[in-house]
Amino acid sequence: MNTPTIQPAQRLQLVQEYYFSRKLKEVARLNAQGRDIINLAIGSPDYPPSPRTIETLCAVAQQPTIHGYQPTSGIPELRQAMARFYKRWFQVDLDPAQEIQPLIGSKEGILHITLTFVNPGEKVLVPNPGYPAYTALSRMLGAEVVHYNLLPEDDWQPDFAALEAMDTTDVRLLWVNYPNMPTGAPAQHRTFERLACFARERGIVVVNDNPYSFILNDERLSLLQIPDAKDCCIELNSMSKSHNMPGWRVGMLATNARFVEWILKVKSNIDSGTFRALQLAAVTAFDNDDAWHELHNRTLYARRRKLAEAIMHALGCTYAAHQVGMFLWGRIPDSIDQVETLTERVLHEARVFITPGFIFGSNGSRHIRISLCADEEKLQEALTRIQSVFQPR
Repeated sequence: MNTPTIQPAQRLQLVQEYYFSRKLKEVARLNAQGRDIINLAIGSPDYPPSPRTIETLCAVAQQPTIHGYQPTSGIPELRQAMARFYKRWFQVDLDPAQEIQPLIGSKEGILHITLTFVNPGEKVLVPNPGYPAYTALSRMLGAEVVHYNLLPEDDWQPDFAALEAMDTTDVRLLWVNYPNMPTGAPAQHRTFERLACFARERGIVVVNDNPYSFILNDERLSLLQIPDAKDCCIELNSMSKSHNMPGWRVGMLATNARFVEWILKVKSNIDSGTFRALQLAAVTAFDNDDAWHELHNRTLYARRRKLAEAIMHALGCTYAAHQVGMFLWGRIPDSIDQVETLTERVLHEARVFITPGFIFGSNGSRHIRISLCADEEKLQEALTRIQSVFQPR
C-alpha cells in the first residue's frame, strides 16, 4: 500500500527556523557536554518583576472566581493602566476604551497588524538591519517584503530621500523600531516627525515597535507624541524589557479607535483574553515607582554595559558610545573575513554565545550584538574567557 506523501504549506519555504531557536539547540548540546556556555545573545531580563507585581498575581490567582475566559479586548483596569503609563512617561493622551489594545506580548501584534492591513501580494517596508520577525511574518502571510536601509553614517535612522524616491503604490505598512534594535540608535523626535508626515502623504500605516525606551535612556520618546500621528500610525509597546516580564507576555498597541476596532476583529478570531490575575498583576507593575525603574532600567544595566564594552575592546570591535537599550552593537575588525568566523570562535573557544549581526539583515553583516541580560559575574567571566582566547600576540 502506498502511503500518500504529506507536505507542509508552501509558506514554510519562505522562512527558516528562527536563528535563536536553532542556535540554542547547539548551545544546549554543548552544555550537555560540560562546556558551560555563557549566553550573551538573548535579550531576556534576568531579574524578576517588582515584588508587588508578583504578590498581586499570587493573591488574585487564589480567588476561585477569576479563572474563566477573559475579554479579548482586555479588562478595563489594564487598558486604564496602559493609558496612565503613556500619559506618565510619554505625555501622550489615549482613550483607554478605544485607543488601546492589550496583546499577548507585542510580537503577536506584528501578526495581527499585518493581517489587518496587508493583502497577499502587497508590500511591506522593513528596516535593514531589523527585527527578523518583521520579515518572516510578512512573508508567511503572502506580503512582499521591501527592505529599506539603515546605515551607521545616518546614525541608523531612515534615509528619507531614498524612501521618498520609492514607488509606494502597493505599500501598506512601514515598520520602524526606535530606540532601535539591534543597533541601539536612540529615538529622534525629528525622525518621528518625518515618519508621521510620510505616512500621511503616502497613505501608509507606520508602526513603531517601542519596547526599549526605558533601558539606559534619558529621553523617552513615542511616535504618538507627534500631533495627529494616531491617524496613520500605530505604536507597539511591551512589559518584557521595561518591567522584567518577558515570560508574562503582556504587550499593547496604541492608535486610533478605528484601527483598534479592525485589529480586534482579527485578534478575536485567533486568541482569547489573558488570565485575569496576570492582567491585574500587570496593572500593579505599570504603577512601579520611579526608584524601581531607576534601579532596574538604568543602574544595573549601566554597570553591565561597562563590561560589555570591555568585551568589545577585547574582540577588537568598535561601537557607538551613545547607544541605548539592553544590547551593545559593535563593528568587527576589517581583518576578519566574516562575522560568523568571529562568533563561532567566541562560542567554541571562549565558550560565550554572542549574536552575529547578519541575522538582522545584510547591513548587519559586519557587526555583533552583546546582550546585557546577564549578571556582572557572568559578564566578567565572559570577558576573562574572551581575553584568554583573543589576547594580543
